[in-house]
Amino acid sequence: QVQLVESGGGLVQAGGSLRLSCQASGSIFSINYMGWYRQAPGKQRELVADITSGGSTTYADSVKGRFTISRDNAKNTVYLQMSSLKPEDTAVYYCNAQIATLSPGESFYWGQGTQVTVSS
Repeated sequence: QVQLVESGGGLVQAGGSLRLSCQASGSIFSINYMGWYRQAPGKQRELVADITSGGSTTYADSVKGRFTISRDNAKNTVYLQMSSLKPEDTAVYYCNAQIATLSPGESFYWGQGTQVTVSS
């Protein structure tokens, strides 16, 4: 059984910073892809940033230069450092990871989500 547990969300003023963490646990052989997505009320879930096991990253245009994704493979953890936050960054942020286990093999898993609210 694999679990992704997110933490670090909260309420912050515009211009502030937050750091999200997502740790994977369970019978994990390896983790390839890890990413952060977000979903605002009434909108579809969208990719914020992702990172491969080799460290290659991609970012949504809306967060480039403000957010930084990183990972600690020894801790099975991915981070999202968010700076210069804007009210439009308000959303539930979800962690996603491609994880290899004994069974069912390689699958994608989602965290439960953490709320980020940016006040103006």
